[in-house]
Amino acid sequence: MARNNNAVVPEARAALNQMKTEIANELGLANYANVDKGNLTSRQNGYVGGYMTKRLVESAERSLAGKA
Repeated sequence: MARNNNAVVPEARAALNQMKTEIANELGLANYANVDKGNLTSRQNGYVGGYMTKRLVESAERSLAGKA
């Protein structure tokens, strides 16, 4: 199966990377941007992605409700 890793909104890449770094720092993963992700556990990497998804969904819900 071909893997499509292209961003739907390329302009958002920097903001998403910043969010990823902030969340990793909050979870105690210092210097996440420069860490070899292969040396982290699946749980650690999964937490970062999971919290990113949670925040993005919360943001979209606020936007849809007109509270952004």
